[in-house]
Amino acid sequence: MEAALAKRLVAGLKQAGIDLVTYLPETRLSQILPLLRSDPSFTLVPVASESEAVTIGAGAALTGKQVAIYMECTGLYVSCYTLVSIARRYGVPLLLVVAYLGSMNDQRNNAVYAVSGTYVEPLLDALQIKTQILVNGDRLEDDIQDAVRHMHALKLPVALVFTGDFTR
Repeated sequence: MEAALAKRLVAGLKQAGIDLVTYLPETRLSQILPLLRSDPSFTLVPVASESEAVTIGAGAALTGKQVAIYMECTGLYVSCYTLVSIARRYGVPLLLVVAYLGSMNDQRNNAVYAVSGTYVEPLLDALQIKTQILVNGDRLEDDIQDAVRHMHALKLPVALVFTGDFTR
């Protein structure tokens, strides 16, 4: 991702009130991590598994934190049980910031990623997670703000799924 988009993404999270980010690093959006680390308004919690990220994020959200969970799309598969058994069951608002590997707009797409990417949208639909797919940064800050407002209105996780310009 270009540095300017990474800065806008982090600024958008901050503007939307996100103050805690759980994450398992990946390649597409990784430029946001140094920016998040250097901003004292964010608490970062690195994890060993995306399921752990959802569990920690849900606990933090239940104490009043505004939580984003940053993961690669394959992490959705790993976190399904936790998203359903904790976040959906107890009505926990979480912002899923997901790098969409293997989408048709993924600038680094290959045979391995394309197979993984095939299941992202159907999985999010099956989990009944409202999703916005972002291909470019035209409305980036507004899209983040809208997603955070929506997760609080629903009291459920919502997903921002990044591809296209975010995968360069």
